[in-house]
Amino acid sequence: MSLTLDTYRLLGRSGLRVSPLALGTATFGIEWGWGAEKDDARKLFDLYVERGGNFIDTASTYTNGSSERMLGEFARDNRDSLVLATKYTTLRRPGDPNSGGSHRKSLFASVEASLRQLNTDYIDLLYLHVWDFTTPVAEILRGMDDLVRQGKVLYVAMSNAPAWEISRMQAIADLRGWSPLVGLQIEYNLINRAAERDLIPMARALGLGVTPYSPLAGGVLTGKYSRDDLTAANAGSGESIRKSFNAGLGMVTERNLAIADVVQEVATELGRTSAQVGLAWTLQNPGVTAPIIGARTLEQLEVNLAALEVDFTAAQVARLDEASAIELGYPHDLLASDHIRTVTNGDLKIETRS
Repeated sequence: MSLTLDTYRLLGRSGLRVSPLALGTATFGIEWGWGAEKDDARKLFDLYVERGGNFIDTASTYTNGSSERMLGEFARDNRDSLVLATKYTTLRRPGDPNSGGSHRKSLFASVEASLRQLNTDYIDLLYLHVWDFTTPVAEILRGMDDLVRQGKVLYVAMSNAPAWEISRMQAIADLRGWSPLVGLQIEYNLINRAAERDLIPMARALGLGVTPYSPLAGGVLTGKYSRDDLTAANAGSGESIRKSFNAGLGMVTERNLAIADVVQEVATELGRTSAQVGLAWTLQNPGVTAPIIGARTLEQLEVNLAALEVDFTAAQVARLDEASAIELGYPHDLLASDHIRTVTNGDLKIETRS
């Protein structure tokens, strides 16, 4: 594979060029109990940009706004060379129901707040952060299109939403001539491959560039958890707040640790770290544009960036796939069966190409 940060990829159906690894900035600030102080965050930003990285991800409420404020300061001298992505919908003011959600009031207020915090007059890529199951899709799409027409947002995208809602939105946008969705941010890694059922195939079919978050499954794929951490209580004993938090979410299970064991085996064979193998597996998926990496230290970022240099053998990819395989479920398993293929196509041989 052997990529570099300036081996740019197109984001979905747009002509926007982005690096194959995006820098996540939820670690910019210590308001959540972990993360990097301002000086350390600046070093992370500088290293990523100096290596040719241009794709930086944040959100209006990451570290209570510190992430966007720091990023706005760091990006001041080369703003036009960067692709800044942010998100809206999470509650910005506790007690104010309209300061969160997908609706038009929340959308416009959140974008204005992000523009101030980022110290910029436009956002390159705006994601709807979390689906609220309340706001009509036409309201969301029209609001996004209005922001694009105003020049405050260049491209729009989705995150954490059902595949059928996203596909419906893309169809409506196309039919009405509104700004199309060009990106999809989802959780995707060797431990959580659920997006392979519908979200990733949908994104490839409809022109959405996939930017996975948590590509290392909250650190489980780095090998920092063991069988002693199979209970949240054990994981929290003398460990970091972040480690206890992930264990409390149920990320540490026997299945997940077994997958991490295979990742470590492959890493040993390659002379790489488990983190690099976990990231590289995500990168080699043709349906993925740019995984989002996060780091608190320069050492962590250096390790993550080296995932661009990892080359797997076909056998190693097969082992990773087998260890982490999921059932696609109905109707996918049915439609993939030999019986259904036979009764549908008979003896006809059809070559499929992605």
